[in-house]
Amino acid sequence: MKLNKIFKWGMVVLILISVALLVWGFMAGFNDGPEALPATNALLAWAGIMIGVALFCWICIGLIVSVMNDPKSLVKMGIVLVGIVAVCLIAFLLAKGNPVPGATLNASAGELKLTDTILILTAIAGVGAIAAIIVGEIRLAIANKK
Repeated sequence: MKLNKIFKWGMVVLILISVALLVWGFMAGFNDGPEALPATNALLAWAGIMIGVALFCWICIGLIVSVMNDPKSLVKMGIVLVGIVAVCLIAFLLAKGNPVPGATLNASAGELKLTDTILILTAIAGVGAIAAIIVGEIRLAIANKK
């Protein structure tokens, strides 16, 4: 079986599982009493699994393909990974972990710190996406003028 077919069917299976969990979550009701908690926990766990699978595929498959095509690209991949770790570390160090005023939910200091870290990383990713769009459009405009 070709590698493309494996990826195609793997993606179809992951999408079907995601849709089934989503339908189950809506049928159980996300906000309707204690029976909704398992549906929410299952969706959160599945999101974590999907992120883990994506990271594993990006690193392992990227590593294999880059070694086969150009062994020098390992240095570039290493630089990218170090950059990602540095941004996550900076976000973690900037996160204060203060409790939300007026919140009724009790969370530990570690949970608050991780929540703030994720919010900072989301803001960095959003700003980065907007900057990439603007820079890309400017480069495209300059390239089309020539």
